[in-house]
Amino acid sequence: MDEANPSAATRVAQPERASREMAEEAVRTLIRWAGDDPAREGLIETPSRVVRAYEEYFAGYDQDPVEILQRTFEETDGYDEMVVLRNVSFCSHCEHHMAPIIGKVHIGYLPKTRVVGISKLARVVEVYARRLQIQEKMTAQIADGLDQVIQPRGVGVVVEAAHHCMTTRGIQKTGVLMVTSRMLGTFRSDPKTRREFLSVIGNPAASA
Repeated sequence: MDEANPSAATRVAQPERASREMAEEAVRTLIRWAGDDPAREGLIETPSRVVRAYEEYFAGYDQDPVEILQRTFEETDGYDEMVVLRNVSFCSHCEHHMAPIIGKVHIGYLPKTRVVGISKLARVVEVYARRLQIQEKMTAQIADGLDQVIQPRGVGVVVEAAHHCMTTRGIQKTGVLMVTSRMLGTFRSDPKTRREFLSVIGNPAASA
C-alpha cells in the first residue's frame, strides 16, 4: 500500500465513462434484441429508468471506502474487546452476469488504539457492494480496507449471500447461500478469537 496515500490500495481505476445518451441507447438495443419495441408506450421511458437504477446500483464507483474509515476515535477508555456488527444487508451485482447478489455481512475487529463508528462500517459494505463484484473479492476488500486504515489487532469478515445468477438462470437452484470469510491478525492466528467471533454472529462452525 502507498503509505503516503492509503486510499491508493482501494481506489478503482476509472475508465472513460459512457454518456447517459449512450447508456440509454444500449438499453434500447437490448430491448430490440429481446424481441420487443423500445418505442412502444410501455417501454419508451424504460431506458431512462434503467440508467437511473444503474446509477444507484453502481454508486460505489464514485466513493472511496478509505475516506469513510478515516474518521476514527481514540477516546475508548481502554476498551480492547471485540467489536462486532452483524447482519449488514447488501445488494450487489455479479460481474459475470450482472445479476443481483443479495445477502448480509458480519464484521468483527479487535481494536488496538482506535475504533470506528458503526455507521462507517455499514457504509463501507455499501461502497464495495455497489460495484460489479464477486463475493470472494468483496469479502477481502472489506476486511483489508478495515485492517489497513484503523490497524486493529485483528479483523474478521463473513459474507452470506444468494446469487441470482444461480437461482434465476442456469442451474436454477433456490435457497442456496454462498458463505465466504476473511480472517486477519488475531482472527487468523488465534483459534479462540475466531471461535468467539463465529459464535457471536451465530455461525454453526463455531460449535464444530
